[in-house]
Amino acid sequence: MSVISLSQYNLVYNALSFGLAAMGAATVFFLFGRSQVAKEYRTAVTVTGLVTLIATYHYFRIFASWESAYTVADGIVKITGAEFNDAYRYVDWLLTVPLLLLELILVMNLPRKETVSKGFRLVTLAALMVALGYPGEVAGSLDSRWIWWALAMIPFVVILIELFVGLKESIKKQPQEVRGMISAARWITVLSWCFYPIVYLFPMLGVSGGVAIAGVQVGYTIADLIAKAAFGVFIYTIAVRKSGADVHASAVHA
Repeated sequence: MSVISLSQYNLVYNALSFGLAAMGAATVFFLFGRSQVAKEYRTAVTVTGLVTLIATYHYFRIFASWESAYTVADGIVKITGAEFNDAYRYVDWLLTVPLLLLELILVMNLPRKETVSKGFRLVTLAALMVALGYPGEVAGSLDSRWIWWALAMIPFVVILIELFVGLKESIKKQPQEVRGMISAARWITVLSWCFYPIVYLFPMLGVSGGVAIAGVQVGYTIADLIAKAAFGVFIYTIAVRKSGADVHASAVHA
């Protein structure tokens, strides 16, 4: 652990606190919102709530670990000797990142065979990406960190191809009311996920000490909020609109 300033400590403290509250509130919203969508889309909304529930737990653990790693007295931040356990983030990502992609597949309500094949492929790639990133995060040398970063970027690029090429025809078959939102959901995924490899690079680009610690923690928290809570709202909205479109289509054909 590096010595950090009071402003850096408070910045991370407040970011983690906000992340914890936002994930908790999102979980309540999604789980109670299941009743507002048709049964075909409830699994997608349930997975959305599960993602933010898992994140809520891990943000609670990260927040507690941050408090135990530092102590503040008379405006001075001191290291307590307790290790700040950043591995909680990777445990969280290993569970939630694959589920984020599964949300999108489920809310599209594709044929069963297509759902299974696309879902399995994306979930596997996402888990591999996170697993490859962790050794670099804890590596003692920058060379090792660069190697693991490059390896983790391989499944990341394949996921991008799957989202923008592999799902292209499937999106065209979606109701007109939600095609734009599903396309936007892909962009939210891509843009929010770009935060992670960029933040990961901070120590490799000469950013060190308290600036690196604060930058990494705040950067990852912002990315999590967009990728999980904001993305979840999009998934929920798509489910609501598709439910309405299905009801309308049924009434027309009745």
